[in-house]
Amino acid sequence: MSETKEAETIRNRMESVRTSSETQRELRIRAAWIYYIEGKTQQETAEILGLSRVAVTRLLSGARERGEVSIRVKSNLDSIVEIARRLERRFNLDQAIVAPWPAQAGDPTRAIAAAAAGYLSRAVKSNMTIGVGWGRTLHATLDFMEGRPLRNTRIVSLLGGIAEAKRFNPGEFAWRFAELFNSEGFLIPAPALVDSPETREALLQRCGLGDVFRMAESSDMALLSCGGISASTTFRTGYMSETERRSLIDSGAVGDVLCQFLNSDGKIVDHPANRRFIAMGLEQLQQIKRTILISGGSEKKDILLACLKAFLPKVFVTDEQTAFLLVDHDIADA
Repeated sequence: MSETKEAETIRNRMESVRTSSETQRELRIRAAWIYYIEGKTQQETAEILGLSRVAVTRLLSGARERGEVSIRVKSNLDSIVEIARRLERRFNLDQAIVAPWPAQAGDPTRAIAAAAAGYLSRAVKSNMTIGVGWGRTLHATLDFMEGRPLRNTRIVSLLGGIAEAKRFNPGEFAWRFAELFNSEGFLIPAPALVDSPETREALLQRCGLGDVFRMAESSDMALLSCGGISASTTFRTGYMSETERRSLIDSGAVGDVLCQFLNSDGKIVDHPANRRFIAMGLEQLQQIKRTILISGGSEKKDILLACLKAFLPKVFVTDEQTAFLLVDHDIADA
């Protein structure tokens, strides 16, 4: 009798463990379905499931790690290949990657992010130093990236951080990217924007920031995005004011890369804001072996053209609509 009770107890415990495991699996699948198939945001998915956004992020990450989510696209993409080749020839790129995206579809951020993640999942390897920027598009690549453990790989942020816990904090992206590849992460221990040029110089000279920037300058690869002057992440997060934005426009700025504002010629505009940011400069970016520009959207045409002139990226990932805008643009009039 006692043996029967013991066996029943063991069965009950095993059933409890199995039920808990199946519940977690069901939650992962439900979260993945709502997010990927129904196209809801992580916050909307969290509200539907009655969970926190952090819990949903973990469920989605778990589903990808377990192979429960697999995104495949099978189609005839001859027209995409053609526009990619035109981009490569026009801007002297090693490679252009163009995500399918019809003009009437709206925001191409996730399409670009998915295309970039496919490239980066293959391109990031052991024994590399990788400099990373920030922005909404780069942040979105994390949802599609296939991480794996690497050896002796370093991820280095190319700009300072934001004190407030904003969603698109440069430090958060660098840390999460490093975590995907089980790599070391190095952050700039200073804010991205300081109160004066004097404070910037003092931090660079006296607080050891030079060591991190020197490491970044030796990067094998740099991941960059950019923001148009009308809707840059720098302004969207409230990091700079509307008054400053209008002042930058008056100075000829068309947008920013690494929080540095450029004119249509790809030059840093003469504006006080550009003397207060702590970030890798354009001259240093030009020394990095392989820079990858990941961005798109019709409102970014001018800043993308400026970036293509400023630091001559080797790889450019964008969307179909933006690609056509860029190759049809007369650079002499930019």
